[in-house]
Amino acid sequence: MRIPDWTPESKPQPDDLVQAILARRGGALLNLDRALLWSEPLARGWNVYLKAVRTGLPTSRKLRELGICTVALLTGAQYEYHHHAPDFLAAGGSQAELDALAAFAANPRAAVPAGALGAQEALVVRYAAQMTLDVKVDDAVFDALRQHFSTTEIVELTSAIATYNMVARFLVALGVTPEH
Repeated sequence: MRIPDWTPESKPQPDDLVQAILARRGGALLNLDRALLWSEPLARGWNVYLKAVRTGLPTSRKLRELGICTVALLTGAQYEYHHHAPDFLAAGGSQAELDALAAFAANPRAAVPAGALGAQEALVVRYAAQMTLDVKVDDAVFDALRQHFSTTEIVELTSAIATYNMVARFLVALGVTPEH
């Protein structure tokens, strides 16, 4: 990491904040947490907001994780991919789908590989790629989203993709690496 790992000795933080992060993480701080904890307001807001995006949205977890993995590969956020590819698999995704995503990420201006991804999955990948690389989404892609998803699902998929674009930029800029 390009900054020192946070420790309680280096910058004391309120115990309720550290405990809330530990509770969300299952008892151990991640390297990302060790960067965020340099700022109490940032760590506090991040913990609440990311918990909502990760676990509070009813839209398909598999599709949200696929969008997040797309962002991770396109931005070079290895930390993000390291943590979210297993979540995608746990949500019902397959290794073949991740392999197709990796092939697409190597040439994201090409079409999503046919066959390896279902129609909804391919659409989420195209949407996430356009949001990540171009910011502006083509009308044709957005119209296709409307055919497959409710307004709430579109808002929730968009929020997950946008949120993890923010996360990717934080991780890459600070050089946060996966835990060993």
